[in-house]
This record gives sequence, structure tokens and C-alpha cells, in this order.
Amino acid sequence: MRILDAHEATALFAITDKNRTYLKRWLPWLDRTTTPEDSLGFVEGCRDRYANREALEAGLFAANRLVGMIGFNTIDWTARRSEIGYWIDSEYQGQGLVTQGCRTLIAHGFNELDLNRIEIRCATGNDRSRAIPERLGFTQEGTIRQTEWLYDHFEDHALYALLRSEWNGAL
Repeated sequence: MRILDAHEATALFAITDKNRTYLKRWLPWLDRTTTPEDSLGFVEGCRDRYANREALEAGLFAANRLVGMIGFNTIDWTARRSEIGYWIDSEYQGQGLVTQGCRTLIAHGFNELDLNRIEIRCATGNDRSRAIPERLGFTQEGTIRQTEWLYDHFEDHALYALLRSEWNGAL
């Protein structure tokens, strides 16, 4: 995984567009990503947020091919807390890529960024996504009711968290 360059926005748009129906079930931003220029704006925004230490959003790769996105969507330096977000091309699900990417982010967050708390929020009905924090030893702290508007309905999220004191460094 790594921060994307502007020239990779076309590839990002291609996998977004290819997976549009699948991704739309769980992610709210698909209707705002309708052209390669929209993906370019996203990539440039990711680079700006990274430069300003507000987020760390990276491309997820398999065999040097962009297959999704993963990262710290926001970083709260005062609370030393961040939230991991991710999505992956449906062809690459079930290969452990997102889990391994989360492991890398967790180690970076605790070791390099000096975070104390890392969260993952997943739609309560998204079993595949929820399996990742559960596999990584996160604690489910509760349900955030109707926290996200998805096109025509509100979605509840399960809130998972891992504290530095709970992390054994060997995920």
C-alpha cells in the first residue's frame, strides 16, 4: 500500500466504476464519483490531507495492481485517535489483503504516529467488513444508530476499537 500519485486516478476510477454496484451497498460516495476527474480530485485531496497530517489514505495493491483503498480517514492528534477505512475490488476479496493492510496501519499508528486508539466502523449488516476488526482483536464497543445516510436509508454502524495497551505488536 502507498499514497497514490495523480497519474493513478484513472486506475482508481476504473476499479471504482467496475465495482460501483457492489460498493454502493455500503459506501455513500459513489454518486459523487462519476468521472476520472472526480477520482483525480480525490487523489489530490488525499495527498493534501496527508501533507497536512490530517489523514493517511493509500492505495491497496496486489501484484503491483491497484485493487482498493485503505487508510486512516481522519487523525485526531489531540485525542491520539484515528479511524481505519477500507474497500477492495470484489475480485480480490477473501485474499487477506485488507486484513494485512490493517495490520500495517495499526503498527504504523501505534509505533510511528503514537496513537492510543484506532477505530473501525462497519455497517452492522456488512459481515465481511466486520470480520476484519474481529479477526484483528478489536473490541466491539457498541452500535452507532442511523449514523450514515446511504442514498435512500440510514445505516447503523458497529463500532470497534483497539487500544495501544491491548495491542501486542504481533497482529
